[in-house]
Amino acid sequence: MTLEFPNRSRSFDEVRNAVRFVGHDGMFEVRFFIEADALTKSEPDLRGTEMVEMKSLSAFDALRASIHDVARRAYSSNRRDSYTLTAADFR
Repeated sequence: MTLEFPNRSRSFDEVRNAVRFVGHDGMFEVRFFIEADALTKSEPDLRGTEMVEMKSLSAFDALRASIHDVARRAYSSNRRDSYTLTAADFR
C-alpha cells in the first residue's frame, strides 16, 4: 500500500515543539511530527509561545505537499508507526 494523508488535520504539540499529523497505509495509522524549527526561522525567545504555534501551523499549511512528500520518503525507507521530521529531512 501507499502512504496517504486523507485527513488534513494537524495540531501543535507543545511538549515536542512540533506539528503533529497522521498518514495512513491501508488500515495502519502512521504518526508524524515535524519540528517547529524545521518550519519556522529559529527564534529562541518565542519557544513555547502561541506565536510559535501559529507560525508553525501556518507554515505547515503552506508547505503541506512537500511535507507529505518528505514523510512518504521517510516511511518508504523504514516503515515504523511514528516519525519525527527535522530540518535535515528537507535538504
